[in-house]
Amino acid sequence: MERFSDYLETANVVFFLKKFSFSFKQQEKAQRKIYSADVGLSNAVGFRFSKNHGRIMENIVAVELKRRQSFNPQMEIYYWKDYQQREVDFVVKDGLNVKQLIQVCYDITDIQTKEREVRSLIRAVGEFKLKKGMIITEDHEGEEVVKGFKIVYVPLWKWLLVN
Repeated sequence: MERFSDYLETANVVFFLKKFSFSFKQQEKAQRKIYSADVGLSNAVGFRFSKNHGRIMENIVAVELKRRQSFNPQMEIYYWKDYQQREVDFVVKDGLNVKQLIQVCYDITDIQTKEREVRSLIRAVGEFKLKKGMIITEDHEGEEVVKGFKIVYVPLWKWLLVN
């Protein structure tokens, strides 16, 4: 399976993100996240990830981050997960420093979903000694301070246009 996935990545059909770790060995051992380079193509040929709008949004953000990475060779993209399985969708590193943490959440109005996403983001923001994190949503915009850290909510369309 690993060889087949390498072929797909070489052909730019999919790409993978490694789990962020300060240990290269742990990065290489950890499971990678897979994203389709073309969501429309993946749906057309049948290897759909799911009909989950959140997963499609996450894939769109991944593709856009990869595009931005092509203009900045110092930029690296990872995902983050701790021992309690709290996960942040994207860790954006520039050179030696983590610059941005991004969660993607289609519907932030669901209380349990919001709590889960914010809890994971706050944990990572603290670990990386940042002051804020971002949650990209379908249409919610705003800011709030949670446990002394700023959480910025940005609609996907705005994030795509502004950055």
